[in-house]
Amino acid sequence: MTKTIVLLNPHAAGGKAAAVAEPMRMWLKKNSPQIALEMPDSVVNARLLVDALPQASRVVVVGGDGTLNQMLPSLLKGHHIAALVPFGSGNDTARALGLYGLSWEKAMAHGLNGVATNVDIGLAEFEVDESGHPKVCSVPFISSLTTGFDSSVGLRAINGPKWLRGLPRYLLATVRELVNFRTWRMDVSVDGEHVHSGRALFASTLNTRTFGAGMPAVPHARIDDGRLNLLLAGDVSLLQTLLLLPRLLVGRHLSHPKVRTQPFQTMQIEAATPAPIAADGEYLGPSRRITVSVQVGQLAVVAATNN
Repeated sequence: MTKTIVLLNPHAAGGKAAAVAEPMRMWLKKNSPQIALEMPDSVVNARLLVDALPQASRVVVVGGDGTLNQMLPSLLKGHHIAALVPFGSGNDTARALGLYGLSWEKAMAHGLNGVATNVDIGLAEFEVDESGHPKVCSVPFISSLTTGFDSSVGLRAINGPKWLRGLPRYLLATVRELVNFRTWRMDVSVDGEHVHSGRALFASTLNTRTFGAGMPAVPHARIDDGRLNLLLAGDVSLLQTLLLLPRLLVGRHLSHPKVRTQPFQTMQIEAATPAPIAADGEYLGPSRRITVSVQVGQLAVVAATNN
């Protein structure tokens, strides 16, 4: 019989997720008394817990994109089934899975009993220089891998006010980042084709339709089509960026002459100076060389039945 646990991140949603721990324990006691609610105090302990599970167990993650991202290495290693109870600041993965807007009770019931389907993930390989000691990293992601401006915004969002959630949190972070506006010189190639050389605001990868708490970045993206999607904004001024961002919010940015999107299986980015990168909203650090590839159907997840 498949082992099932519920894994709650008490730090999700600015720490508000911890408040639902006791109601969830009571709900599980009533509806699924054989299933335990686990609330590890760190990412390390959470991964150790998942690593100790039998292969192909079911892990119901209570949190947001960042929580699921942090668990991906262990979920993939154990060939586990992942289910999601959305309780984060961004929730773009939940949107892609058709779970956004569900009450935690409905999401929990579906996560415990729903049928799993395989979805793609992305894999980012890059080098960061930590105090003169280069370190090669390999990080999986499920929703997005951002490079440039949007990663800097994400870092500011992580460090933003705890009481502010969702899109308003990202909008405040965007305003703060615009005060320190900059672009990066990048060479970008997808599937062996050189597609950009010069300054860029960002060169990001989308596996889901949205990022940044619901911004419709690549409306045609699918999480199970065997491809990732480049979203690149070229050499834009501060004024052009100010005019572009509202279009991004409503999904009208793809007609902008300095914005392009392109599906791919492998992408390389080389930056003249280290560019900040983030996976599923989790800041990873600055890097000059980044390779991104799709890992087709590598994660089993429980999506909504109508997704």
